Amino acid sequence: MLRHEFLPGRLVAGAAFALAGIVYAGDAGGLWETPWFAVIPMVVGGLCLAGATGVLTRSLRRRRATRRGTPAEAGADTAT
Repeated sequence: MLRHEFLPGRLVAGAAFALAGIVYAGDAGGLWETPWFAVIPMVVGGLCLAGATGVLTRSLRRRRATRRGTPAEAGADTAT
């Protein structure tokens, strides 16, 4: 049983930040050279992708909820 609902947008954002951390860790460890400005497009792109994923997820969940005839937020309130 899930304790909370799955949020793919947050998963994408976390993956983008983890990638940025791996890039900086590789640079700090001497595995490769990374310019200081290289991580900015990765983080901004990851956040934009996470936002688009969140909007898409919300719209899909709303569409499914209206087909069933239940309010879109009804599933989230029962967990608390």
